[in-house]
Amino acid sequence: MKSVSSCSMNMDEIYMQRCIDLARLGQLHVAPNPMVGAVIVHNNKIIGEGFHQKFGEAHAEVNAIRSVQHPELLSESTIYVSLEPCAHHGKTPPCSDLIVENKLKRVVIGCKDSFSKVSGKGIDKLKKAGIEVEVGVLEAQCRDLNKRFFTFHERQRPYVILKWAQSKDGYLDKVRQADEKGVNWISAPETKALVHKWRAEEQSILVGRKTVQNDDPSLTVREFSGNNPTRIIIDSQLQLSMDANIFSNEAPTIIFNRVKNEVKDNIEWIRIAETNTRLILDELYKRNILSVFVEGGSRTLQYFIFDNVWDEARIIVGNTVFGEGTKAPIISKVPTYSYSFSSDTIHHYFRK
Repeated sequence: MKSVSSCSMNMDEIYMQRCIDLARLGQLHVAPNPMVGAVIVHNNKIIGEGFHQKFGEAHAEVNAIRSVQHPELLSESTIYVSLEPCAHHGKTPPCSDLIVENKLKRVVIGCKDSFSKVSGKGIDKLKKAGIEVEVGVLEAQCRDLNKRFFTFHERQRPYVILKWAQSKDGYLDKVRQADEKGVNWISAPETKALVHKWRAEEQSILVGRKTVQNDDPSLTVREFSGNNPTRIIIDSQLQLSMDANIFSNEAPTIIFNRVKNEVKDNIEWIRIAETNTRLILDELYKRNILSVFVEGGSRTLQYFIFDNVWDEARIIVGNTVFGEGTKAPIISKVPTYSYSFSSDTIHHYFRK
């Protein structure tokens, strides 16, 4: 099918990088499963490849094996997979069994799967079948690819991304009149489209009550092609009007509160003892939500920063100057990297 030329990477790394590139194609559709890519190589030529395309459907290894035009070559081939092949029956049969059945000669794995039903079991099954197995090729890159998945299974909580836009002089919002509603835009229109792309990449989006009252957001994906994340609102005393946009039927919606537990249509009210980030993340973990995109407001963002339960922060700095208003949260770290986007500057932080 395809030849791959040599470069500064060795051949195993070249093919593993191809696995990573393929895996990313499934980013918007596979959660809560991990992104996985697979490449099959015979005599230094790619004869098959695939990726996990959609949750509940065939895994990367299955798609790669199915794509091989001459299956008789499989027993003389190496399969590269960015994540350890599964060894359990889930929505699909175990991929490790399929590799054994097709008598692949060698399996190169990017990183071990820390999910308890898989962790090491797929590797053991392959080795017991007499297949040569190598683990850890581009391991850091393969783990980073699925940082949400690994955080979820290793820390028993979703991957948390904080995001906010602030004025040039450090405000989230300008001073409002008592009845003033609507968004006071800080960032450029192009950046708004980028934020909608970010939303589509996560399983849930979270804001506090004041953000809903002031901005009346929909918290949906409108300027990018992707699925709407589950909307999560913190409204301790259930003060929000049911006419708010977040109560539309466009996406599942969770309301954390101290009043009631109830489910009605696409809305679930979850009663928690106190407004506590740990309790909220515990409940999201129970519901198999791998990531949460925290968009505001200031107090809600500060909860996550103070409790040190965030993994990544994306801060958009616009050219707007408010002079006074609601101060933006502060992260006492140097940005990992920064870049210009349209007329804005975006700073990315990683907690570790």
